[in-house]
Amino acid sequence: MLLWIALAVAVVALVALAVLVHGVLGGMGRLRRELEAGQRDLNPVLEQVQATVAAAERTKAQREARSNGR
Repeated sequence: MLLWIALAVAVVALVALAVLVHGVLGGMGRLRRELEAGQRDLNPVLEQVQATVAAAERTKAQREARSNGR
């Protein structure tokens, strides 16, 4: 009788562990997909920011060149 109880407890523990592992792995997969989607969404914004910074640096360099040329 005690053997059957121990076996049932072990089976329930394994099932609970399997459910937890499945939930964690599923959550990690969803998180990875969300992060990839966020990166795809933000790449155009990042490119625009980089272009704006480059344009600002060029403008600053041109102004400094003009002010040094006086």
